[in-house]
Amino acid sequence: MDGAGLTHMEIPPLFKQGASARARVLVFALLSVIMLVVDARMQVLGRVRQAVGAVLYPFQTVAMVPRDAAGKAADYFTSLTMLQQENQSLRQQQIVNAQLMQHERLLAAENVQLRKLLDMQQRVPVQSVVGEILYDARDPFTRKVILNRGSQQGVVAGQPVIDDIGIVGQVTRVFPFTSEVTLLTDKDQAIPVQVVRNGLRSVAYGRGQTGVLDLRFMPANADIQKGDMLVTSGIDGIYPPGLRVATVALVETRSADSFARIVCQPLAGIDRHRQLLILLVGQESAPRPEPETVDAKSAKLFKRRLRDSTRDSSADDANATPKDNVSQERKGVANPAAAAAPAAPAAATPAPAPASTAKPAVKESTR
Repeated sequence: MDGAGLTHMEIPPLFKQGASARARVLVFALLSVIMLVVDARMQVLGRVRQAVGAVLYPFQTVAMVPRDAAGKAADYFTSLTMLQQENQSLRQQQIVNAQLMQHERLLAAENVQLRKLLDMQQRVPVQSVVGEILYDARDPFTRKVILNRGSQQGVVAGQPVIDDIGIVGQVTRVFPFTSEVTLLTDKDQAIPVQVVRNGLRSVAYGRGQTGVLDLRFMPANADIQKGDMLVTSGIDGIYPPGLRVATVALVETRSADSFARIVCQPLAGIDRHRQLLILLVGQESAPRPEPETVDAKSAKLFKRRLRDSTRDSSADDANATPKDNVSQERKGVANPAAAAAPAAPAAATPAPAPASTAKPAVKESTR
């Protein structure tokens, strides 16, 4: 029963055996050839291919999503790295361009300043030389700078230093190739000035602070107003007249003070410009006249004559009568003026007297 039952059981469709594999290959190959020939000759499978392609397109798209995602991720990271490198390169280039631009601006400003100095050099009637500031002086309590021009270029102590606007300072020490310039704002610096509006003369003193000058010892009723321009007066023989110095910034007067408080602001770029103009006034200015001197012989002779005149006047007073004394007292100052008259010509002519006239005077005094 069991064996018969097993023999009569139906075999599952999976294990059913049909045509052989070779037969199947030959059938499908022949079918493919026939379809190729028919499609090539009659073009009847084009629509079938289009329909199949339309049906399979969504499946193809879904199947290509991983590949596209991997490609986009690789492109993203590659582009991110390239952008970072390009950004770093652009930043470095920007720094270099900023330095070049700053240098170009400095050169342009220096060019403008040199052009202004050249124009000022042509307008100033004295010979001048252009100098450049090397560094500030070591003393922090002074206002001094060092220029790259010295005695080899004709610089002498005392020469004024200007820029394209006005006075900057004065040369105080000179070395072979450098020189020290004391600025107007230094506490030990002073310059004779003149008010342009009314011609009033004064002296401007430095306070030791940047951008401040003082007009000291000016009366409280002095005709100076805020905004007046001060220029060099030229009476010192060092600064050429007419160069701008400062403008009056503050004028204060108090009833209890005899002098006014006047504060001025320098016009020149004392702490701004690097190129300055040194005026070589020491080479062209005329020497100051020497004071007149009186020799010892003339002074001794004048003293003897004065002593003799006083002795004679005292003898005349002793021999005078009381009436003459009363008349002299009534005249008052007439007689002293007449007595002093002979001494005036002698003082006015200090030149030495000839030898022939000097000997009789000596004999007379001995008598």
